[in-house]
Amino acid sequence: MEKDQYRPETNAVRIQTEKTWQMEHSTPLFLTSSFTYDSAEEMRATFADETDNNIYTRFSNPNVDEFVQKVCALEGAEAGFATASGMSAVFASFMALMNAGDHLVSASSIFGSTHTIITKFLPKWGIEYSYFDINKPETVEALIKPNTKMIFVETPSNPGLEIVDMSVLAAIANKHNVILNVDNCFATPVLQRPIEQGAHIVTHSATKWMDGQGRVLGGIVVGRKDLIKEVHTFCRSTGPAMSPFNAWVLSKSLETLHIRMARHSESALSLAKALENNPHISWVKYPMLESHPQHAIAKKQMSAGGGIVCFELKGGLQSGTRFLDALKMLTLTANLGDSRSIASHPASTTHAKLTDAERAQVGITPGMIRISVGLENAQDILEDILQALEQSK
Repeated sequence: MEKDQYRPETNAVRIQTEKTWQMEHSTPLFLTSSFTYDSAEEMRATFADETDNNIYTRFSNPNVDEFVQKVCALEGAEAGFATASGMSAVFASFMALMNAGDHLVSASSIFGSTHTIITKFLPKWGIEYSYFDINKPETVEALIKPNTKMIFVETPSNPGLEIVDMSVLAAIANKHNVILNVDNCFATPVLQRPIEQGAHIVTHSATKWMDGQGRVLGGIVVGRKDLIKEVHTFCRSTGPAMSPFNAWVLSKSLETLHIRMARHSESALSLAKALENNPHISWVKYPMLESHPQHAIAKKQMSAGGGIVCFELKGGLQSGTRFLDALKMLTLTANLGDSRSIASHPASTTHAKLTDAERAQVGITPGMIRISVGLENAQDILEDILQALEQSK
C-alpha cells in the first residue's frame, strides 16, 4: 500500500517530518526562531517563495508543519495553518477572509469568546453580523445579503450540544458564493469531517480533544487552499503562530486521537443513558441519545457522539453550584477534552457575561451542567456524579 492510500488513523501515526542525519525514530524538537542558508542566492530564492525552505518560525517550522499535515489528512483538507490557541484560529478565520463592509451569518449557539469577537470586535472593523437559531437552519437563507461573506457554525455547539445539518448550510453557501466555516472542536475529525459535508474551512481548538491531556494551547484552520493562503498571509504578518513545542506535543497526541475518542464517546453515551431518568435532572442531552432533538442528523454526520454530556438540574442556579461543590473526583476547571473528567456550570462561568436573555437564546439554562467525560473508569465517573446529584437538592 502506498502512503497516499493510508487511512486517517494511520496517517495520524505515520505522517512525520523527514529524518535528520541522526536517523531518529521520533520527530525531534526544532526549537529555533529562524533558519539559515548556505548562500545569498539560496536566501534570495527562499524569500521569493521559489523554495520550500523555512525562514522564521512565525511563518513555518518542521514541528508545526508536521502537525498541520496530520490534521489536513484527518480532515481531508488541502491546506492549513496552526495557531497559538483555538480562539486565534477562529479570529484568523474571520479576519483573513472578511473585509470592512462584509456580513457574517452565525449560529447564535457558540462559545462565549466567539460571541464576544462577533458582537464586540467585528462591528468595530465594519463587519456586520446576523445570528440564526441553530435549530432552524431553514431561516439562514433569508439572512443572506449581497455583502454576506461567511456562514459560521459550531456543531455540536458549545455548550448546548445543538447540531445542524452541514449539508443544508453548504447548499446555501454554495448557492450564494459564501464561505461555510465550521468549528469542529467538539467532534474532532475522528467523529466528523465537515469538508465531506460541504464546509470550505474548518477551525479547531487543539487545546481540547486533540491534545487530550490539558497540557498545551493550540488552534488550527484547515480547508480549501486558496482560503488558507489568505489565513496564512494574515497570521504570518500578525503573529498568532503555534510554538514548535506545542506542535510537537499535539502531533504526538494525534497518534492516539482515534483510540481516545472511541473511549470518550463510549463512556459518555453510557453516562447519558444512566442519567436520563434521574429524579434530580430535568433533561439530558447527548447526540447519540434518541431523545436529542437532532439525533437523526447526528447519526448522519457523526460516527459517535463525542465526550460531552449536558444535563439540567431541577434546582436551577443554586443546585448547579451545590452540585459542583459536592463532586469528589471530577475536576472543576476552564477546559474540556481532557483525560480527566471535568464538570462546569456555563451560566456562572464561560457564559456568565451574557445577559439572561442572551443565555436563553443560546440554550444555556440556569441549572445546565456540562460534563467532559474523561478516560477514568466509566462507573467511577457515574458514581461521583450520582453522589453529587444527591447533594445538589
